[in-house]
Amino acid sequence: MKKFIQKNRIVLAILVGAVIVGMIVYFSKGLVKEKSLIPSCHNVPSLPDGAKRLVTKVIDGDTFLIEGGYPVRILGIDADEKGYPCYEAAKKRLEELVLNKEVRLEKGKEDLDQYCRYLRYVFVDGENVSLKLVKEGLVVARFSPEDTKYRKEIEKAEKEARENKIGCKWSPFTETSEEEKINFKSQWEKLTPEKLGLQVVGACLAGKYLGKKMIVEGKIVDTYRHLKSNTVFLNFEKPYPNQCFTGVIFSSDLYKFVQNPEDYYLNKTVRIVGEIKEYKGRPEIILKDPSQIEVGE
Repeated sequence: MKKFIQKNRIVLAILVGAVIVGMIVYFSKGLVKEKSLIPSCHNVPSLPDGAKRLVTKVIDGDTFLIEGGYPVRILGIDADEKGYPCYEAAKKRLEELVLNKEVRLEKGKEDLDQYCRYLRYVFVDGENVSLKLVKEGLVVARFSPEDTKYRKEIEKAEKEARENKIGCKWSPFTETSEEEKINFKSQWEKLTPEKLGLQVVGACLAGKYLGKKMIVEGKIVDTYRHLKSNTVFLNFEKPYPNQCFTGVIFSSDLYKFVQNPEDYYLNKTVRIVGEIKEYKGRPEIILKDPSQIEVGE
């Protein structure tokens, strides 16, 4: 073997070099491709802190457009997505508060999100819109770990609204929208109320059922594998850090699941079952076995 290596060391060196170059080219292409998927925000004009702008359209309970067609995502809150019980109520109330009105837009820690939306606290006639919507029980408080501005008063308002069962989010008489009912009629073989005797809830409503064993349904729009802990996170309905709900697979249980679950489940509508717990203010279910998750047909 030594004689063979000595005689052919030049050829072997060329082969090894070719493999290394090939790997560099392959991963470089992947990196370029990944970067190309990230939207460019270079064309979004600067918006000074405290700027006043006219609201031209309301998208949902926490997003609207200002003059020029630029989107603004309201900080400090999270509203239901379309198809969930409080979507219409929150959107309608936000329209009443800001549509066709001049609002003051106050910066938080970040200027833009990954979708090139301005991230702002919104004020109408000196009133904090985030605080008002939370007080009325139409949205929930939601903050990134870095953004602490107005956090205490907004989280206090949510606590009071929850305890007093105020508004669409916390009232026991909130009705399910027709669209949500249609969503729950998707075909499922295993994770059904009939077979498990458990209630099905939308991912963005899971936070109302902490400590309870439930079936949670929603679309996985964002996934992440933590490199150090090898833990996989399946984020529902909105990307991190604004996700409605998360399914977590720890490293010790990954071998039971499909290979690369972060790729397999991405952009699929699924149901998962288990006890809903809270971690850093977000609802989640720990997935220990593949029987806890089902992809809808």
